[in-house]
Amino acid sequence: MKGIEDRTVVVTGAGSGIGRGSAERFAAEGANVVVADIDEDGGRATVDAITEAGGEATFVEVDVSDAAHVEAMVETALEEYGGLDFAHNNAGIDRGVGPIAEVDEADFDRMTAVHAKGVWLCMKYELPHIAASDAGAIVNTSSTAGLVAAPGRAHYSMAKHGVVGLTRSAALEYAEEGVRVNAICPGVVDTAMARANEGTIEALAEFTPLGRAAEPAELGAAAVWLCSADASFVTGVSLPVDGGMIAGP
Repeated sequence: MKGIEDRTVVVTGAGSGIGRGSAERFAAEGANVVVADIDEDGGRATVDAITEAGGEATFVEVDVSDAAHVEAMVETALEEYGGLDFAHNNAGIDRGVGPIAEVDEADFDRMTAVHAKGVWLCMKYELPHIAASDAGAIVNTSSTAGLVAAPGRAHYSMAKHGVVGLTRSAALEYAEEGVRVNAICPGVVDTAMARANEGTIEALAEFTPLGRAAEPAELGAAAVWLCSADASFVTGVSLPVDGGMIAGP
């Protein structure tokens, strides 16, 4: 895709799932990739996969809910590659299901800290440097649950709706500086996190018009496109990548 080669991107949650799919796709398009994850083993495995394929990547351990970690992540990009052009703020967790009155407060707080505060912290430290790029862009990972209600997962839906709000606000705030900010909203994706709850993928696939779960690489392709010059007039968008899940009634 145009405008990706020789640029630098940070991808959070890149040790597995959508983040790994995104990191590998950015690398395949010629970007320098900062692979960021709280899981060191997973993150280093992603780096190994990229370098073995001839790409360029470096790992940094980060908890996106910790400001010092996020600041160090951005500094790693600057030190290793001399700047920062793109970011895919993707790190996420799945913490409990059930009615609102039965959700554990600690699960609520952690969900908010990773998904909403984590995206805010990442953009807080990324944006000043991405704004210095001549074609900077950010993609945040929300969810179809950030666009429509998710009964039984209200705390997750709340956090992902927050990502959509942050994305739209950042897009407006930084448009004059030439930074585009968008979100992708996955439906069911075949990841280890999704498979942790037995039967989840199969059950959700039944509600997907395309009749299957997405592969992480398909979400990665969407993130790379949104950062590329091919999407140069796209900003403030929350793009469903869901096989048509929320298109119907």
